[in-house]
Amino acid sequence: MFLKILIANRGEIAVRIIRACREMGVSTVAVFSEADRESLHVNLADESYCIGGPLSKDSYLNMSAILSAAVATKSEAIHPGYGFLAENAAFAKLCAENGLAFIGPDAETISLMGDKDMARRTMGDADVPIIPGCDLVKDVSHAKNEAEKIGFPLLIKARSGGGGRGIRLIHSMAELDQAYQTATSEAAAAFGDGAVYMEKYLHPVKHIEMQLLADHFGNVVCLGERDCSTQRKNQKLIEESPAEIMSADTRQRMIDATVNAGIAAKYRGAGTIEYLYDQAGNFYFMEMNTRLQVEHPVTEMVTLIDLVKWQIRVASGMKLDFTQKDIEFKGHAIECRINAENPYQNFQPSWGKIEMLHIPNGPWIRFDTAIYQGYTIPPFYDPMIGKLIVHAKTRDEAIRKMKAALCELIIEGVMHNASFQADILSAEEFVNSTYTTDYLEAYL
Repeated sequence: MFLKILIANRGEIAVRIIRACREMGVSTVAVFSEADRESLHVNLADESYCIGGPLSKDSYLNMSAILSAAVATKSEAIHPGYGFLAENAAFAKLCAENGLAFIGPDAETISLMGDKDMARRTMGDADVPIIPGCDLVKDVSHAKNEAEKIGFPLLIKARSGGGGRGIRLIHSMAELDQAYQTATSEAAAAFGDGAVYMEKYLHPVKHIEMQLLADHFGNVVCLGERDCSTQRKNQKLIEESPAEIMSADTRQRMIDATVNAGIAAKYRGAGTIEYLYDQAGNFYFMEMNTRLQVEHPVTEMVTLIDLVKWQIRVASGMKLDFTQKDIEFKGHAIECRINAENPYQNFQPSWGKIEMLHIPNGPWIRFDTAIYQGYTIPPFYDPMIGKLIVHAKTRDEAIRKMKAALCELIIEGVMHNASFQADILSAEEFVNSTYTTDYLEAYL
């Protein structure tokens, strides 16, 4: 087991990792930007070092500064959390070259699954259902030929990156030329790679993701699904497990496909396979996230397995001490992302000092956050300031518990979306679990 780990992240995920390390008897090193001097993770870690200015490129994306801090503090491993450098193959490779364990998959796996075209081919070869489409297109003429085979509507998708960039939905051949040029230009500007491929646009669908854990001994275990279909502009707002409308047979087929995917990718650590799930009960591979997910607490609630601790154990060379047959799913869990933004004014970000904070409490209520009363939220980073998670025996009970917890959550000094989340939980589509990835836009 590692004696010291550097956390290359900030906010609630840095706090989450520090707490897991503390429980494991592992020392921690926090790195922070000038804007985060008063952040909670800085105060909780055993050691803390400033690595640059407030902008991410000068601090949390500054590979040399992070690696220098790790070497100087004699850290044995780096946990990247999620976002920033978590899915950066170059950073994972640099960690290995500097004798540091990267708590995640190796650089080769990150590169393979980060190339969405190659990931699609790899999954197809492993008999994981993939969305009908084509491989990389060379130019507009090639795209038009492939589009005739695929049929409309379809999506042009960037090979690299994520976050909805480099993606265009087109409904007819007349739209293809401009959409192709726009998608390739956007992808090149955002990711330094303008390559795109095309897929059939499936609609309406749910966004279902499967959590997996794999060790260095060839053991791959799937920890069930999360329904992540409550989204705004491709960003998740609410996640739950299990997916209420999924049959036991379909769940087992998705579990089997996910295990096959992990084996095909030669995966190590915690990762997520994301699927599109249609109304006929068919599911299709969409992409793989080679990191810990924001919504990992939902899975922890229904399986009682600490994903962060197992990330660390696997990276240190330990073998999973459970198999697929040992996994049991108990009750229902829901997570709401609490963002510092005003949902009633076009989700305008809100920054400033937390004048008052009251966190809901009670059995099976969890609030993962890095804010505290008196803390000033800086304007440089993602607006998510916390994750409220609840667990209950049934989905109806979990919804009621979450609504009660949202009502009890008090954050004064900045705008936030807790009341908006409560409204979503009361929407008919959410209550009956028929909601799909586009329902929230229609709701708005």
